Amino acid sequence: MSDPLVRLRGVQRRFGRVQALAGAELDLHAGEVHGVLGANGAGKSTLFNVLGGLLAPDAGSLEIEGVQTALGSPRDAWSRGIGLVHQHFTLVPALSVRENLALGLRGRSLTEVGGVVEATMERTGLRVPLEATVSAIGVGDRQRTEILKTLLRDPKVLVLDEPTAVLTPEEVDGLFDLLRELAGEGRAVALVAHKLDEVLAVSDRLTVLRAGRTVLTTERAGASERALVAAMVGSGVADEIALGVHRTGMKRDAPARDPSAVVGRLTGVTGERLTNATLEVRAGEVLGVAGVEGNGQHELALVLAGRVRPAVGVAQVPDEVAFVPQDRRTEGLVPDFDLTENIALALSRLDRFGAGPLMPWDALEEEAERIRTRFDVTAPSVATLAGALSGGNQQRVIIGRELALGAQMLVAENPTRGLDVAAAAYVHGELVRLAAAGLAIVLVSTDLDEILELSDRVVVMTRGRIVVVPGNERTREGVGALMLAGRSQTG
Repeated sequence: MSDPLVRLRGVQRRFGRVQALAGAELDLHAGEVHGVLGANGAGKSTLFNVLGGLLAPDAGSLEIEGVQTALGSPRDAWSRGIGLVHQHFTLVPALSVRENLALGLRGRSLTEVGGVVEATMERTGLRVPLEATVSAIGVGDRQRTEILKTLLRDPKVLVLDEPTAVLTPEEVDGLFDLLRELAGEGRAVALVAHKLDEVLAVSDRLTVLRAGRTVLTTERAGASERALVAAMVGSGVADEIALGVHRTGMKRDAPARDPSAVVGRLTGVTGERLTNATLEVRAGEVLGVAGVEGNGQHELALVLAGRVRPAVGVAQVPDEVAFVPQDRRTEGLVPDFDLTENIALALSRLDRFGAGPLMPWDALEEEAERIRTRFDVTAPSVATLAGALSGGNQQRVIIGRELALGAQMLVAENPTRGLDVAAAAYVHGELVRLAAAGLAIVLVSTDLDEILELSDRVVVMTRGRIVVVPGNERTREGVGALMLAGRSQTG
């Protein structure tokens, strides 16, 4: 094998008391797609932020094309051909999608940018609404924009950090075809993902990080799912997870409440991206909501969660609805608050924390510690700022907080986005357990496997309307066809 385009050796990085990297190593070769795996908090994003010039390592070395290099900024990384698609979006919310894309193509007019962008969208199959402001589009369109922005600069080394979490299956397939094509042109491509089937489908080699260290590098041909999961989370946990297969056959106990009892009901709800939406959500069931982004599922989630009142129609939902939003950093957490403060945002109003005028901080801190422990949040203490956590650990905090509400209904948008295989399996198990206990759950997800495995009923949002999926069409092909019939209203 030829010398690598990128070589990272002994990379260390600490954030206060958190040792994010403890000697990580990685080689990226021209002509390959390299899959990078690891549990939440393993150091994947931190390692690539070092490569992208966003972070300076405390120790270790970086070589690019055989030359030892110190990167002082993202511009330094770009000048050396390093392109990074971030897990957390870096777009300017107040600007249009076209203007955000133009930021990476200095010296060109918006008209010139438009031509290049159209050609890139045609090549990749990733369509975005160019004139919409970023603040007005959903997470799927933001993810597509991030990918396009990086591709427009024609990098030698392309790093994608969790790019598939909010893409449709069709778009994921198209993206993987593109990654193979880019590698075939002599570029090095690194893909960070948690879904093993995706990584194994596209990668030539794989590296696993654990607790900030590289614990395995192997050719794809010599990698098994069992060995990869064991390297990520330990052999005992890998056996317990059973590679996620247990999700599909989990037997429920009899619901604690009458499953025919309606907990939430929408009647003729019409508004932004919703047209005559009529729906019942019942106790003891998981209702799956699928759809291509832009067809109204986010708006549906907001109405069901009681966050938005419909302009037309009637929404009857409980006073307290647990809600896992689509964007954890802007809708779920306050990054500059610590874990206790973020827990307090939802739980402090509950009767069990008292009704006095003063915040019951001791009790809230105990509850935050319980959530941190139960959901295995990688953080030194509940005094850790939420913004210092990895994306997956932020998601664990939100899910733990919302489940602690003890609400009658839970609305969850992509609840396992960014979670490692162990955490995703745990959340799936919790959803099944809670439904068996009588909780009404609305699962809005771009992961069709998740929808089909966990849901009692499935509906598809298409052009703002709710389409019930018949039992004989509850397959990837059947649901996918209904999704594509709607397409995106913003695309």
